[in-house]
Formats: sequence, structure tokens, C-alpha cells
Amino acid sequence: MDLTGVERRLEQVRLVPWAEGDFWLLRRTNSPEMTEHLGGPETEEQLAVRHRRYLELGAGCMYRVTLAEGGETVGTIGYWERAWQGTTVWETGWGVLSEFQGRGLAAQAARALMAVVRQEAGQGGHPALHAFPKADHAASNGVCRKAGFTLLGQADFEYPKGNPIRSNDWYVDLRPAATG
Repeated sequence: MDLTGVERRLEQVRLVPWAEGDFWLLRRTNSPEMTEHLGGPETEEQLAVRHRRYLELGAGCMYRVTLAEGGETVGTIGYWERAWQGTTVWETGWGVLSEFQGRGLAAQAARALMAVVRQEAGQGGHPALHAFPKADHAASNGVCRKAGFTLLGQADFEYPKGNPIRSNDWYVDLRPAATG
């Protein structure tokens, strides 16, 4: 029996658009371990504001990441607009619950998200998707590498507001490849 194929099938993910009932997931991802590279845990009030923002994203979408088989929730991923270097691009970010980390699920979710955003780019959306993990966040930088992003360099950000961080700028060109 080919166990590699079974493992791959078991770990495939689905992206489920963020819904009113997903607030519990924000609470789960708000642990000190999960927010270490994001400025630390948020207050309940801040989480409620974030939840509303996720529900009301005008451009982009947040998702609950689930296992394709069984539908168990494993984390979050999304994309939204960001002004970057004189243009508007898509930015993405994700979080995988600690009990599901280390299985390649974040990279699978990122590739699934790329397909969604590519479709939007083909309908007049932005031609680039960026991820900006902290430069010293090995796991998120590894996700970018495994998902097929290209490292462009480093950039300075404030996240959260008042907290300066050094991030890597990872990029995916969403435009269809030229044929010829």
C-alpha cells in the first residue's frame, strides 16, 4: 500500500469562508505561542474587532482552514489589500493550531489560497500576492518557501502599531504565464 498517497490525501485542506460562528477560532489562535511573532495576544475586545473586520472585508477574504477529509478545523488564512511600494497588492497571513503544526498544512493552505487569488487576478484583481513574516520566524518563512513564494528581501514594518519589526518580503506573481 502506498502510504505516501494516503498521507497526502489525509492532509489536504479546504478553505471555508470566514463566518459569524468562527470567533472561537480567533480565541484559539490568540495564545502566547501563536502570537509570539505578532506582538502577543489580543484582548477580547480586540478579537471582537478583528472578527468583525474578517466578516466585513471588502476586498479579499479570510478563511477557516479545514482538513479535506473530516472537515476538522486546523487554522486560518486570508488575503487583503495592502499599499506596497507605490501600488496595491494582496497580502496574506495564516495561523495553524499547535496540534496540527509541522504537517505541511500551512503550505497547502497557502497554495490553495494562491489558486483563489489567481482567479481574482484574472478577473481584474491585483497581480501580486505578498507575505511578510518576521525575518526570524523560521516556520512562517519555511511555509513561504514550500508554498512557492520568492524571497524579494527584507522590509521594516510596525506590527502591531508601535511595535517595529523586520520582515521578509515573499512574493508570488499571480499573472498567467506567457505562452509562446
